[in-house]
Amino acid sequence: MGRFARNMVARASGGSLMLAQLWPGRTDRLIIAPHDLRTADATRAAEIYAGRFVFAGKIVTCHGRSVFDLEPPSEDWEVALLGFGWLRHLRAADTALTRANARALVDDWISNPANRAVGRRPDVVARRVISLLSQAPLVLSDTDGKFYRRYLRGLAREIRHLRYAALDTTDGMPRLQVLIALCYASLCLANQAKHIRAATRKFSDELQRQILPDGGHISRNPGALIELLIDLLPLRQTFAARNIAPPPALLNAIDRMMPMLRFFRHGDGSFALFNGMSSTPSDLLATLLAYDDAHGAPMANMPHTGYQRLDAGAMTVIMDTGPPPPANVSQDAHAGCLSFELSSGPSRIVVNCGMPATGRDNWRAFARSTAAHSTLTYHDTSSCQFVELTAVKRLLQGAPVVSGPSRVESYREAVANGELLTTAHDGYLARFGVMHRRVLMATLDGSRLDGEDTLSPAPGGRIKGHDTDYALRFHLHPSVKASRLSDARGVMLVLPNRDVWTFEALDDRVELEDSVFLAGNDGPRRTAQIVIHQNARHASSVRWSFVRSTASASTTTARRSARREPELPL
Repeated sequence: MGRFARNMVARASGGSLMLAQLWPGRTDRLIIAPHDLRTADATRAAEIYAGRFVFAGKIVTCHGRSVFDLEPPSEDWEVALLGFGWLRHLRAADTALTRANARALVDDWISNPANRAVGRRPDVVARRVISLLSQAPLVLSDTDGKFYRRYLRGLAREIRHLRYAALDTTDGMPRLQVLIALCYASLCLANQAKHIRAATRKFSDELQRQILPDGGHISRNPGALIELLIDLLPLRQTFAARNIAPPPALLNAIDRMMPMLRFFRHGDGSFALFNGMSSTPSDLLATLLAYDDAHGAPMANMPHTGYQRLDAGAMTVIMDTGPPPPANVSQDAHAGCLSFELSSGPSRIVVNCGMPATGRDNWRAFARSTAAHSTLTYHDTSSCQFVELTAVKRLLQGAPVVSGPSRVESYREAVANGELLTTAHDGYLARFGVMHRRVLMATLDGSRLDGEDTLSPAPGGRIKGHDTDYALRFHLHPSVKASRLSDARGVMLVLPNRDVWTFEALDDRVELEDSVFLAGNDGPRRTAQIVIHQNARHASSVRWSFVRSTASASTTTARRSARREPELPL
């Protein structure tokens, strides 16, 4: 075993590895390696050793060539490769062969860094810096001083790039990821007191700006919480391992963000699909929840991030009740205002289409549209408008929201037999002269969700134009089996656990149309959606309900005609 490995000491507090001072006179020596909370799979080490790199659903085989010289099959694949997160799989195997393989691959990159635009993107460089720091014990084990110095020079090159890039990084998650990486770099290298102070100050300011008072992220993307916490928790531990008090902004942000993990979870553990959320990384979420000391019931109202949650019996409803985020952080925001998701126990029933984990560009326009959400779409138009010009998208590194609801109201109250949530938004007011109002009521036992959607002009105003058609959509989870009832006024829904729910809209014709569930773990999946088509001049409101049946599927149809539609308290 080499000199580096012999001088490693036991784990410090919080799982960070303290590294011995191998060259006491040097100013750039590594003194600590932060813990990586991401799940590692030792079986993938053999694939990497064989030259097979599997990222983002794509496989590249090197055939003896450098993986960094090959043409990437997709941008997602290239981001994963150049982020170096795959080093954790080699570390999980922990053999002399995988350590040598890790050294060879890192040395290949250090000696001949690919000069591609993706590799120099600040968020990708930030991920690479954190990976090289956290996996230093793997790469530097069994090595000599010559490679150690070359490793540090390569790392210093990446850190310098980040310090310059921090001045002009895209707002939102990319900027925060850069500042997190710079905090790690200053803590992990020796003689960095000046940089520690500067990085901590900038990081704290940005964290306070981006994490809202209720714990949500400024982008309103639930997935941002998982991506940030998986780095923020080890950062807190790294401060402690260096005997430096973590900044209050970091501690406060973590304390606010952790309850939000429970807020967005359905009964099956998956996150609700709003504003860019894709399939839930269940391994990361389980790791994060192990750090949650509260273990209490989720909060019901997130007023700053703009979401509401109704829990009644085994039923959960999560609803988007906020305006779009600021334009500079809205590249992934969706036009899903007043959309909701419904689940019963471990079964999701009503969902939004979500965003694919990979190949997002193929689906992005549809996934962000209002029609991809379980809400009302007026004249086949989204409640938000996005930048459309390709040149502008490239300049702004995405397609931010340029207009959308500016006033979103939500009010909840307890009523005699349940909880009532009244909401409204003005996303269609400027173009069409109508407000969308949605009222939901969940019964106390969780057996019924009643709703009413209404389109009305503003006080003293009138509906604009002659095209006043609208569609009410309820996208169903792929595991739900849906059958339209013979009277075309309802749909019977059979859940995976054989529970039966019935959707009813007794005054309107109900259609069952094709849809797509984009956020599946195995890619987009075909599913169905319940759709009610109407005209605002002829019928300005639609009443509907989801009812859990205590009878079998065969008797539900026969009994439904005897039920009366309950009145919604208004």
